[in-house]
Amino acid sequence: MRVIVAGGAGFLGSHLCDRLLDRGDDVVAVDDLSTGFVENVSHQQANKNFELVIADVSVGVPIEGEVNAVFNLASPASPPAYLARPLQTLAVGSEGTRHLLELAEHHNARFIQASTSEIYGDPLVHPQQEDYWGNVNPIGPRSVYDESKRFSEALVMAHYRELGTSVGIARIFNTYGPRLAPGDGRVVSNFIIQALNKEPLTIYGDGSQTRSLCYVSDMISGLVALLNSDAIGPINLGNPAEITILDLARRVIDITESSSLITFHDRPLDDPKRRKPDVDLVMSLLGWAPEIDLDAGLYSTIEYFVSRDKHDRDDVTSNLSEK
Repeated sequence: MRVIVAGGAGFLGSHLCDRLLDRGDDVVAVDDLSTGFVENVSHQQANKNFELVIADVSVGVPIEGEVNAVFNLASPASPPAYLARPLQTLAVGSEGTRHLLELAEHHNARFIQASTSEIYGDPLVHPQQEDYWGNVNPIGPRSVYDESKRFSEALVMAHYRELGTSVGIARIFNTYGPRLAPGDGRVVSNFIIQALNKEPLTIYGDGSQTRSLCYVSDMISGLVALLNSDAIGPINLGNPAEITILDLARRVIDITESSSLITFHDRPLDDPKRRKPDVDLVMSLLGWAPEIDLDAGLYSTIEYFVSRDKHDRDDVTSNLSEK
């Protein structure tokens, strides 16, 4: 297959490119590098089956040649990233999704939409099932992301109903692993970096709010399983193992053997109090379930940040010696 991965230089997108290339697909990563990084895909640059196209899909998708599948992962995904780019986030969720759907429709290709658990907002139903409509503040600061994804789901379903486009919608819950960007505001990377630097771990609220964390390789397996199926969805993809933010902070401190303390700050407006996917549908339709437990995933992610820090320090030392 020749697969277009919008957002292909991002955290999830780059791992998806790797998995597709490993199985023999040709992959075109499309990214405007606003929140993605060339270094995430630099190891594939010599691969004749890989291409990186730097473009903003909300403006257009400059792709020529055969297209068999389109993944739409093009959007800021962490709160600091989308809060810093509110108009761009709304544009990529609307016009970006429309352009990518039109590309898929033109080539009779399968289209996979990366949606989000933020569809459910601050949920009043727990765990969250796909038939729950959510509790979203449509004018709050987080709405630029929540509503852009809700609109993109509506656009995907309109294409399916009117034009018969082959579509699949994945509602992605919190995902972590190597290539998370330092400082992007996601809880796992925040805690790990603070712990490694022996800085206080910052908790917003009292720490009783929960998240369900899925390791990146499991998430990619779910996305590929959706691509290989004719399932439409929406389908939750996430790890149903729920943990409080306070317990997560303590676990990171234990694993890193850090002397960091924990500090508490005001919880942001509309920050979800509980988050846990009901995964019955994905298990029955795709036979998918997460395999990596939290400790194993945290160890792997921590090793990534340790090696990244060592690489950065080695680069500085090398530059100094050359001078």
